[in-house]
Amino acid sequence: MNAPANLPSEDIGTPVSVKIRERVLAARKRFNANDNIAEFIQPGELEHLLDEVAEKMQTVLDSLVIDTENDHNTQDTARRVAKMYLKEVFKGRYTESPEVTEFPNAEHLNELMIVGPITVRSACSHHLCPVIGQIWIGVLPNEHTNVIGLSKYARLAEWIMGRPQIQEEAVVQLADLIQRKTQPDGLAIVMEASHFCMGWRGVKDMDSKMINSVMRGVFLKDANLRREFLALIPRKA
Repeated sequence: MNAPANLPSEDIGTPVSVKIRERVLAARKRFNANDNIAEFIQPGELEHLLDEVAEKMQTVLDSLVIDTENDHNTQDTARRVAKMYLKEVFKGRYTESPEVTEFPNAEHLNELMIVGPITVRSACSHHLCPVIGQIWIGVLPNEHTNVIGLSKYARLAEWIMGRPQIQEEAVVQLADLIQRKTQPDGLAIVMEASHFCMGWRGVKDMDSKMINSVMRGVFLKDANLRREFLALIPRKA
């Protein structure tokens, strides 16, 4: 058998996932479900990882007693699912943070700015069921705050949410990221989402939603500012 492209001959037989895991462990870094591990993936390895996941997904289908050889609906399901996880649903684990151009606050803007609703899609790390909802971001800049385009908030949210997540942790991760990039006087984030682990299984209640928030800086200290932000969010009843 010929060696796969981009893989040294001495690495043949070692799963790509094992090599990536070894690099993470050597760096003494976490690789929890909601961690980004892009820095440990070498060029070309993501495609080989996709092959590996597809192969293992096929064993899952086999164990579920699904005849993927004769069922035309599931003949390519293993690879479709692998591609969905690595390149779509969990893309935020395996790719670098999107580039965000930052500009100085030349006009010294210092008024409350709200971005949203941003539609976000994720998956709960307990059952890998969809989590779909909306996010609102409130920023109170100062003269030293970096200004980023409105669409960039959506890109950052998509990158953070593109991992198996717990909603409470996801909002904190997003707040940390925006805080680092913009350095505002205040930052507020509210997320409202439906969890399919409740609506698709379990109690099967699709009407319930989870709402949580993170407040930083002056949003914690100024109750009037906090109320203004929350009052301006046009959430659905």
